[in-house]
Amino acid sequence: MPEAMTSSTATLLASRRFAPLFATQFLGAFNDNLFRTAMTFLVVYRLLTHDAAGAGLVATLAAGLFILPYFLFSSLAGQIADVHDKAAVARWVKIAEIVIMAAGVLALHGDSVALLLAVVFLLGVHSAFFGPMKYAILPQHLHGHELLAGTGLVEAGTFLAILFGQIVGGLLPAETAAWAALGVAVLGWATSRAIPPAPPLVTSGRLGWNLAGETWALMRAAHANRPAFAALMGISWFWALGAVMTAQIGPLSKSYLGAAPAVATLCLTTFSVGIAVGSVVVARLLRGRISVRYAAPALVVLALALIDLVFAVRAFAPPLDDPTAPLLDVAAFLARPAAWRVLADLAVLALAGGIYSVPLYAVLQTSGAPETRARMIAANNVMNAVFMVGATLLTSLVLLAGGTLPTLFAVLAGLSLVAAALTRAASRGSAGAAPSGPPAAP
Repeated sequence: MPEAMTSSTATLLASRRFAPLFATQFLGAFNDNLFRTAMTFLVVYRLLTHDAAGAGLVATLAAGLFILPYFLFSSLAGQIADVHDKAAVARWVKIAEIVIMAAGVLALHGDSVALLLAVVFLLGVHSAFFGPMKYAILPQHLHGHELLAGTGLVEAGTFLAILFGQIVGGLLPAETAAWAALGVAVLGWATSRAIPPAPPLVTSGRLGWNLAGETWALMRAAHANRPAFAALMGISWFWALGAVMTAQIGPLSKSYLGAAPAVATLCLTTFSVGIAVGSVVVARLLRGRISVRYAAPALVVLALALIDLVFAVRAFAPPLDDPTAPLLDVAAFLARPAAWRVLADLAVLALAGGIYSVPLYAVLQTSGAPETRARMIAANNVMNAVFMVGATLLTSLVLLAGGTLPTLFAVLAGLSLVAAALTRAASRGSAGAAPSGPPAAP
């Protein structure tokens, strides 16, 4: 295989045509989660420390307000990224992030729940406008055989950034986290200035400001592109599953494993690192060829890991029947053989999730007209939000009906097997090849 075809992840991370984008998106995802975690801790442990119901309501509102902009503004974000230079769009969005985080400093220092929620909404707006750009720009800067590796690195970086942001946001005092978030926003703007130009692929374009009408038109256009729509649906299932797993790791650790918060962090780290590793490994498995040949098998492996997790959790004996017994710390948790089975299941299902999702992103990036690429990514963002809301409702229904978390995992495993069958049917007869791609900048 020619040397160019074995382009390593290290080469991409050292390249100006990829490294600034990677750093910018990593810092943005890190900052979102840094602020939101710091806000959650501030509300739970200081502002509403004696009002568990109120704290839960604020957390729910924050999650909803962060997702809402994806429904409202994704169509506009996709249009803007298609008709303007994508590198310039990145810089505009990063300038906006600095302003948002300045408001965040006031919110975290002023103990204002209303202002905190407003900042979370604006962070959702920031992410909704940045998302279409970050994936649509890759085919303009990378060779075709590098696209899987680049997409995998973006996916891996996103999940690691989410993890690190949550950890740092939980460790820092709210006031310190506020200034840290502002500093990271400034750093993100600085890295965005190094992203090479990515001029629009259309000579002219008019923005449609009827957001509801444009969103409907966006989804109809995505539905008409069968390969892209199949990829879009698969990616959305992956994000729905990831949202449920990351949200339930805390309750799983405390209520079913009898473990302390540090163990929850260990489980979340295992899950996030697993996705990151899978996202990078799949590019090497496919050798740069855009193919979904591993998608259905990866989902089957993911489902089997979920099923085994059900039995692993049920087999994990709590430390004592006494509910007042101290929670297991990391050392005590790892001293139990069953703990390694739980961690292995989380690692395997996350690894399979990374292998499953990255080729679907590459299909989404390369299916259809290049001049509407950002709008196709925007359609994906809308569907991601729909699936994540649906997953939240499914979780609520299972738990309200008296189900346990192992029951929920079993339901998700069954749905993943259905998704695997649909993925195999959608990909039957497709051939994978690495598109030639544009000439790469130095």
